Amino acid sequence: MSQSVLKISGLKVAYGGIKAVKGIDLEVNQGELITLIGANGAGKTTTLKAITGTLPSGKMEGRIEYFDKTLAGVPAHQLIHQGLAMVPEGRGVFTRMSIHENLMMGAFIRNDKADIEADIEKWFSVFPRLKERAAQLAGTLSGGEQQMLAMARALMSHPKLLLLDEPSMGLSPIMVEKIFEVIRDVSKQGVPILLVEQNAKLALQAANRGYVMESGLITISGDAQSMLTDPKVQAAYLGE
Repeated sequence: MSQSVLKISGLKVAYGGIKAVKGIDLEVNQGELITLIGANGAGKTTTLKAITGTLPSGKMEGRIEYFDKTLAGVPAHQLIHQGLAMVPEGRGVFTRMSIHENLMMGAFIRNDKADIEADIEKWFSVFPRLKERAAQLAGTLSGGEQQMLAMARALMSHPKLLLLDEPSMGLSPIMVEKIFEVIRDVSKQGVPILLVEQNAKLALQAANRGYVMESGLITISGDAQSMLTDPKVQAAYLGE
């Protein structure tokens, strides 16, 4: 039995009278790439914010366990020290810092200087565009380049769990292909990933298991390959 990395039980989130998440269960085990798909407003990003403790003022119920320990009360800035990294929707790069400085920020909890530089070179080899622009301010990059940088920065921390929120949003098809290639490669290296994504087909093709979220509830879950051929999933999310 694989070790549980993340286990969500009975999660509910409400903002005032609006119930964004209505009691969901979700699990990510060691070595898994799990995807959470669904339409805009389904509650996917709220779920990630609940995990990372970055919810705006709202009422939250339920239990979130990370390596069998509750995340309740753990400040968001402490999570990176516990190996939990997130690439937020909209990239969230440090716009007034260079690409190189952004990558160094990703490694700020590390003090192994030689290995940090080796990792920077590693990600430059994966994303040659970043290497060409290493001294350029991150705010001047295209959306796709910023997504590359945000992913490389998160991976500089050597995460034990990587959360990705809509990594393909607003990107060109060729850039989406590159981002998903990296997601698959990172997963093959054994890093557990929870991927929130609107491109259901690509997400399910890459994932081990999937969850479909609708109006704050998990409505379908199971093996990702089986979900690709599920008539309900095809009709709602795969355009078939």
